Amino acid sequence: MSAVQERMPVLYLSHGAPPLADDPVWPGELAAWSAALPRPAAVLVVSAHWEEAPLALGATGTVPLVHDFWGFPERYYRVTYEAPGAPALAESVRKLLRAPGTPVQDVPDRGLDHGAYVPLVEMYPEADVPVLQISLPTLDPVRLMETGRRLAPLRDEGVLIVGSGFFTHNLAALRHGGVPAWSAEFDDWGRRALESGDVDALLDFTRKSPAGPLAHPRTEHFAPLFVAMGAADAAGDLCLGKSVIDGFWMGLAKRSVQFG
Repeated sequence: MSAVQERMPVLYLSHGAPPLADDPVWPGELAAWSAALPRPAAVLVVSAHWEEAPLALGATGTVPLVHDFWGFPERYYRVTYEAPGAPALAESVRKLLRAPGTPVQDVPDRGLDHGAYVPLVEMYPEADVPVLQISLPTLDPVRLMETGRRLAPLRDEGVLIVGSGFFTHNLAALRHGGVPAWSAEFDDWGRRALESGDVDALLDFTRKSPAGPLAHPRTEHFAPLFVAMGAADAAGDLCLGKSVIDGFWMGLAKRSVQFG
């Protein structure tokens, strides 16, 4: 990867389900966000929908998408997103993350899952930006922040690091109509924690937030935030976080954040 002048920001976005494409507002919000960003040389995505240890690198060529969802209309399974692979980025990631006792594995046939391609279809619809997806190697917030810190130099090579999750995520606790109190309370708490730079509270969100265990009965949809925070923290941008998208979708908080 060759160096560029402009350091790329880091994103945490709420990625939506396949029907995101039919929402009257959200696709435009994602498109406007990407239009306001510097043009990336490549995108590195860590998605809530790929947990694998040791950390794994997905395909570095164009392979079929992973339609990792069930019960949707057939048209959602016909979606394609043939973005170029990013072998040079993959090599940079290997160099930054591989160390004694910390292996990095390759899964060359693993395509982009919906946590990666659903938002990218809206942000870069021409599929002309190289994309690499990596796995979540752990759900431990502290270790994920360290992974993000080690990836931070990629920002100076024009790489857009994207943590893709959902700011609240508990499908089993949703009820028809309105926004559940637990989702609204967690979203407000998270907004304030991010604005104040309260890293300790965010790292311990299950105990320090209202309704934390209800908002995230598992950590996987909040976990990508910590990778993004680590990549921001390494460059001193953690205090520059701002919410770009907020509001709710089907009762879930779609808050999405930019650092830097």
